[in-house]
Amino acid sequence: MAHQIGPRLGSGKMAEAFHYGDHVLKLYRDPSSRSVAFGEAAILAIVGEHGLPTPAVHEAGPYAGRWGLVMDRAPGQPLASLATADPALLPAALEAMVSLHLAIHARTEVRLSPLKPRLAERLRQAPGLDAALREALLARLTELPAGTRLCHGDFHPFNIIGSPGAAMIVDWPDATSGPPAADVARSYVLMRHGAGHELADAYLERYLAASQLTEADIRAWLPIIAAARLAENVPEENERLLALAWG
Repeated sequence: MAHQIGPRLGSGKMAEAFHYGDHVLKLYRDPSSRSVAFGEAAILAIVGEHGLPTPAVHEAGPYAGRWGLVMDRAPGQPLASLATADPALLPAALEAMVSLHLAIHARTEVRLSPLKPRLAERLRQAPGLDAALREALLARLTELPAGTRLCHGDFHPFNIIGSPGAAMIVDWPDATSGPPAADVARSYVLMRHGAGHELADAYLERYLAASQLTEADIRAWLPIIAAARLAENVPEENERLLALAWG
């Protein structure tokens, strides 16, 4: 049954979320995002088989002239907002984030697109890269492990909705099959800009303490992940991304 689109719950670069009856309606900003909508629905169907706390998709289609998904509504506020409102929650929020990320990386998943070819394409498209650096990063990428673990691709505290211990992981369109170290490096890069290097460092320290990865494993991916993000049209991050890309 169709519902009236209710108040906006949140927004990001690619999409907005609205109340929609007992569910949430995710509307993509680009009205031509049909393949993106159905692609994320397919990804969530695959991820849902792993028993992770993710929203189930109930419908996919056009709504008010845009493509979108009707999904389970995540409980509460983003983990980032909760920790900002109550700094005493920050340690528990970081531990919850690490626990969820480890749970994702514990799953083997080969049905999703592999990460390394996607990174290679973004490296080729990235503006502002010195030609020699671009070729060096592409060569380095070929030497790094491919991996077959589930990777979220956009894992940060604003995509974890709800209090520590009862949160849901949202926004899965960038999910791939790949190495956990690359996914952790991606989170680190995103958090350095969105939350500051101190919080990003704290997250990385906790993840490494709870996993078998080393700091060197993560650092090996950082220049590639940073350079690839340049292709995502984030000019406000370019200076920091280029600094990381140069290593």
